[in-house]
Amino acid sequence: MLKAKSILFILFFTISGLNSFAQDAGRKAISLNDQWEFQKENGSVEQVNIPHTWNNKDVLDDTPGYYRGLGIYKRKLKLDESAKDKDIFLVFNGIAQESEVLVNGKSAGKHIGSYAKFIVPIKQFLNYTNDVIEVRANNRFNEDIPPLTADFTFFGGMYRNVTLLITNSVHFSQHENGSSGVFITTPQVSAETADVNINSYIENTSTLARKLQINTTIFNSKGEEVASQTATLSLNKGEKKSVSQNVKSIKKPELWSPENPYLYRVVTKIIDSKTKVVVDQVSSPLGFRWFKFDADKGFFLNGKSVKLIGASRHQDYENLGNATPDALQIKDVEWLKAMGGNFLRVAHYPQDPLILEACDRLGILASVEIPVVNTITETEAFTNNCLNMQTEMIKQNFNHPSIIIWAYMNEILLRLKFSNDKPRQQIYFDHVRELAQKLDSLTRRLDPSRYTLLVNHGAWDIYNKVGLTKIPMIVGWNLYSGWYSGVPADFAKFLDRHHKELPNTPFMVTEYGADADPRIRSFAPIRFDKSIEYALQFHQVYLNAMLNRPFVAGGMAWNLADFNSETREETMPHINNKGLLTIGRQPKDTYFLYQAYLSGKPYLKITSAQWKDRTGIADSGALASTQPVQVATNLKSAELFLNGKSLGTKEAVDHIIDWNVPFINGLNQLRVVSGDQNDQADINFQLQPFKFTDSKIAFTNMNVLLGSKRFYIDEKEHQLWMPDQPYRVGSWGWIGGEPYKGTNNRIMYGSDKNILGTDNDPIYQTQQVGIKQFKFDVPDGEYELALHFAELVGGESKEALAYNLDNNHKKEAEEKRVFSVSINGSSFMNQVNLAADFGYTTAVQKKTRITVQNGKGIVIDFNSIEGKAVLNAIQLRKVY
Repeated sequence: MLKAKSILFILFFTISGLNSFAQDAGRKAISLNDQWEFQKENGSVEQVNIPHTWNNKDVLDDTPGYYRGLGIYKRKLKLDESAKDKDIFLVFNGIAQESEVLVNGKSAGKHIGSYAKFIVPIKQFLNYTNDVIEVRANNRFNEDIPPLTADFTFFGGMYRNVTLLITNSVHFSQHENGSSGVFITTPQVSAETADVNINSYIENTSTLARKLQINTTIFNSKGEEVASQTATLSLNKGEKKSVSQNVKSIKKPELWSPENPYLYRVVTKIIDSKTKVVVDQVSSPLGFRWFKFDADKGFFLNGKSVKLIGASRHQDYENLGNATPDALQIKDVEWLKAMGGNFLRVAHYPQDPLILEACDRLGILASVEIPVVNTITETEAFTNNCLNMQTEMIKQNFNHPSIIIWAYMNEILLRLKFSNDKPRQQIYFDHVRELAQKLDSLTRRLDPSRYTLLVNHGAWDIYNKVGLTKIPMIVGWNLYSGWYSGVPADFAKFLDRHHKELPNTPFMVTEYGADADPRIRSFAPIRFDKSIEYALQFHQVYLNAMLNRPFVAGGMAWNLADFNSETREETMPHINNKGLLTIGRQPKDTYFLYQAYLSGKPYLKITSAQWKDRTGIADSGALASTQPVQVATNLKSAELFLNGKSLGTKEAVDHIIDWNVPFINGLNQLRVVSGDQNDQADINFQLQPFKFTDSKIAFTNMNVLLGSKRFYIDEKEHQLWMPDQPYRVGSWGWIGGEPYKGTNNRIMYGSDKNILGTDNDPIYQTQQVGIKQFKFDVPDGEYELALHFAELVGGESKEALAYNLDNNHKKEAEEKRVFSVSINGSSFMNQVNLAADFGYTTAVQKKTRITVQNGKGIVIDFNSIEGKAVLNAIQLRKVY
């Protein structure tokens, strides 16, 4: 319980009878986001505002796991006496994941599931003097509640808006699974005419029978009345009824589309027949459109072929967890629209109502799904929770014209159970199929006007064998050829296989992507190096394959933005880096690539401008370092200028143009021109001498990654790291050894383990194994040298993450590693055992000052005593 001495804030407002309610259509909705007290179970009390999560920090630390348990929210609520004849509700847009609402210590309602709205009537529990609301939220693991496992974090908290709703005793029902109680369909739409059906649920909680009028009016975007209809209704005390109204033959409707997201507004009122007072009112969006999916020709909207290209979205944000403010959520949809996208896969769960409202306004088509991910529990409770989540999702979002698909499973066979017991596994498969069929049948019954979707990962044979490709109206495939397994060229082969073997089943590519750590760059990108350049090539292959195949209805990049996944390690621990935007919503080069592919207007962008601080070795005999620069465009060709000098005109290949640019030391001004389009960028370049004897290039400092072919930008300390090189006389480099190779098949080099004690994991995730020497042929002077180490082999064995499909670990053979380090013949580190002395996967930095004299430069010797010596990174700075 909260401490008795805690201050409880009080909300005051005055309710002054029915007449004031008539002025605002019979209901008041008042935000309750402020003035809450919060504590974890047995924890200290703090003041918080909603939205709030208790996991925004602990999911980012180096300690595995995060708090999954009970959180208690509490506040006082004081209502005026005049509220006693009203119905009063608490509306929660999202609480993770088991919720109980108490009023004055008595349970007023419970809810299961993290991602749907729910409404709790509280009138009977109020004393109207010193009422106390308590919300008990729990994000513990519960085998009966999906999601059970997933590649995203299950944040806890009251993380979406909370509202106090006050209505008259006659009102639209608040018992329709969190919906408004009004459901709109458009059974017939064409360019010439359209029909609208409005089905309203109305209840009377008063002690008297009431005679009512139900008036529905359709307004266009200018606020002009288009059509109106009134029905009569008699309600006995305590009775609930539905009213169906049919508005026929609206002439020449303005059609809703991504190019013209024209919205009408449907206002439905409950009017007292005797007094003519409006006792309740609900407003709903209306968009006239018709659509279909075709297995051969893809998707059609309003009779026109449309390729659906967009992204999926997770709801969390940098340092905020899932407690994301309204403006940032709306901005996400604006990012998608500005990218040229026309589709949002709301994944893997229903999200804040603001998201679909923004899709309606901006013309983004959408699918929504419930979080049945990776695996199921074979219990009646799990099944019932899934069915209830599907019902809530459909009813709450029913009126959004942007929605064309309801989905209900994602990669459900990713984590196979009972692999060592095939008869028992078959029973499990049967249960999965039965659940899918129940969800699909429920969806078609609740909303016959939209399509159903079940999403699979790329294991073709098993999904067909279990029968999951035969249940939904559309099959979704999450495909990562060239990332988790295979090569990018396998992607097109998979698309063709579906069309050949399931010729009558429409399908979409519901996920595809490659990690792109915005701090990592490479001139020789390869799979799983996490470089921006590899991701760019990856997306080019996928976009080309989908756009060139009419039978592919669409593709959704995974993901719109980077998101939190607490169990991930890799170069940016706890973050999935597949976003086209960073988790703080800064665009990556891949975002600009999509603009080049999708923009309907001329587009020209120096994507490499994102890499604004560079370093590199001067070309032999030159005062410049030649490095590639890329431009994204939908134009045929463009000309690039460096510091006012033309580097030539080149033609685009797959919307990208590459130039080799001779960067000079300091500021480099780039400008690209094509017709009346242009873009420019300033690149700051730190030029490293080809040889230290190059008097025209002053050496100041250098940071080198061993065993690596990628560049790394330390954004916090503003340090630029570059790949290593074998020793070259007059220059620098390593002698002896080879790059570290990880212990699973998908990592081409280095480690994907979380490095403790640093935020700069890429510095320590590669190393030279068996190194003998490292030499700097620097001139005489005073220098600061730093050596970086981490033991990458051994430590706590962790479960392989399910989504890493090609993750066949070799057993790590821990070897005792003992070595000594000397500098210019003097002992520096004696008999070092990284694992024993510092711990596994722990960042170690050893720094010293060196006086170089007599032209001997710096020679670092590594003497192996047991096992092989290693070096992960090295820094050298000239002091004077």
